[in-house]
Amino acid sequence: MDKDFMASTVLSGIRVLDLTRVRSGPTAVRQLADWGADVIKIEIPVSLEADGALGASRDSPDFQNLHRNKRSLTLNLKDEEGISVFKKLVQNSDVVVENYRPFVKERLGIDYESLKACNPRIILASISGFGQDGPYSKRPGFDQIAQGMGGLMSITGEPGRGPMRVGIPIADLTAGLFCAQGILLALIERQQSGEGQWLHTSLLQAQVFMLDFQAARWLCAGEIPGQAGNNHPTSIPTGVFKTADGAINLAVAGETIWGRFVETLGKEEWLKDPNFKDSASRSENRELLNQEIEKVTLKKSTREWVDLFEKREVPCGPIYQINEVFEDPQVQHLNIAQDAESLNFGKTQLVGQPLNLTRTPSSIKRHPPARGEHTDEILTELGLGVSEIDRLRSKNVV
Repeated sequence: MDKDFMASTVLSGIRVLDLTRVRSGPTAVRQLADWGADVIKIEIPVSLEADGALGASRDSPDFQNLHRNKRSLTLNLKDEEGISVFKKLVQNSDVVVENYRPFVKERLGIDYESLKACNPRIILASISGFGQDGPYSKRPGFDQIAQGMGGLMSITGEPGRGPMRVGIPIADLTAGLFCAQGILLALIERQQSGEGQWLHTSLLQAQVFMLDFQAARWLCAGEIPGQAGNNHPTSIPTGVFKTADGAINLAVAGETIWGRFVETLGKEEWLKDPNFKDSASRSENRELLNQEIEKVTLKKSTREWVDLFEKREVPCGPIYQINEVFEDPQVQHLNIAQDAESLNFGKTQLVGQPLNLTRTPSSIKRHPPARGEHTDEILTELGLGVSEIDRLRSKNVV
């Protein structure tokens, strides 16, 4: 792989064949591409599907953010010659990632056993909606369906207002992240055993896992959590409070912070008020407490309150719109909006990796590819000559 296009040295020497679509799979593969793997995005030839594969339009910001640091190869996997080319690629690759419905890979002949026969070291990573087997395995999976079945919508939103989805495709994103984690684990294990393996996760599994302490409340204590709106379910007062010019987030956890908080508000009498004097009473009288807090917070601007609370080490923060997020000096200091090139947007910025490896950082080196942009390059690396590539193109194999 050309070092000028290597996003990092962490995964240098690892080749990934990317069969993914939509979001969960591309999220997994992005984690590998951004850390230096040679990712080959395999797409159907434009002659067979002019509009491209299922998912965001290639011209969209969404596509650009998901598919940087990859090369693109067009290949018809419904053609025997296409499968033959794919299996040649598998022989010299480390990972195949797919998020088809479970039965599709068997139908195409690219299930784990078939890939293992080509390369015993290959790792197949699969993401599905509900799992590779079981009563729901054949159902198509979508993020919002997983949010509902995974319990998230029942604990999101204001009490009494009915179920509410969150503002990002969190089941898709977390399934992708868990898949990437699984791939890294399998690569580490392969160093010991010398063998690949099949790993799989699903949107439903990821969403249930992400319930975290809310799930534990049910599993351990038999409590069924409900909607709490902007209020934290157990830490009180934690939530959103109006200010003179907007709103502020406050997170007042524990008696020490509670003491600093009421002093900052000038409400020291609350320390002895039987309605608010301890955690249990504040929980029982949450609505009253929130009303009393907001009577005070409405007297100053968000910026004034943030400055006051920060001086007293009371956890707080403004509530930004997306543009304000990227204008914040700390966000800018973290350099998470990284410069990038795009065929569609020219010089632009994309969201970089949210962790820093000080010696081997991640970067954005390749623009999101045009469909088939690297087909000739990749097939040449595979040993095919110009005449053979032309022949495959004339038959709509590539």
